[in-house]
Amino acid sequence: MTSVRAVGSTLPSIRAAAELARQELLRRELVECQLVAGIWCHGFTVAQLRSIRASLPPTARLVVAKNSDVAAAVAGTRWEAVRPFARGMNAWLFVRSDEIPPALRPYRDFQKEWKLQLNDFTGAVFEGRLYSPDDFAKLESMPTRLQSYQYLLGCLQMPAVSVLAALRARQEAMAQPPAAAGEPAPAPAPDK
Repeated sequence: MTSVRAVGSTLPSIRAAAELARQELLRRELVECQLVAGIWCHGFTVAQLRSIRASLPPTARLVVAKNSDVAAAVAGTRWEAVRPFARGMNAWLFVRSDEIPPALRPYRDFQKEWKLQLNDFTGAVFEGRLYSPDDFAKLESMPTRLQSYQYLLGCLQMPAVSVLAALRARQEAMAQPPAAAGEPAPAPAPDK
C-alpha cells in the first residue's frame, strides 16, 4: 500500500495534526481564563466526569487532556507554572471568571458525595501564582466579587454616615434656643 502523501510534502501526519488541534483547543481555553486547576482523576468513570461537568457554573469547564498537550499549550504563557503538576492522570478545570470559590465548590461537593478524598486537586495557577494542594483553602475561602463590593461599599459609606450624623446633631443643637440664666432648658420636641 502506498502513502497518499508525496515524499517532499510538508503536511503533518494525522497524529501530529490531531496533537496540534488538541493543543490549539487548550490554548483557546486559556485565553480568558482566570484560574487553571489540575484534578487527579485516576479511576473516574465517564458518569462521574459528566456529573462534575453538570454541576460546574457556566464560567468553568472541565477538560480531560494529555499532560503533554497541556504542557505544550501553556509553554511561553502566563500559565507555564502549571507544568510541575502536569503529571499523572489529570482533568483540568478552566475558570473564566474571578468567582473562584463557586467554581471549586462543585468538585469539593462531588468529592464528599463519592467519598473520593484521594482524588484531590493537584495544583492551580491563579493570578500568576502557583497554588499547591495545601493552598487550596486560600482559594476556596476567597471572597466573591459581590462580597468584595459589599465590603468596599460599606467602607465608603461609613465615613459619610458619620459626617451626616455629626451635621444633624449640630443642626439640632443650633435649632434649640439658648436657655436663659436660671430657666430650665426646654425639652426637645418629639420626632414625627
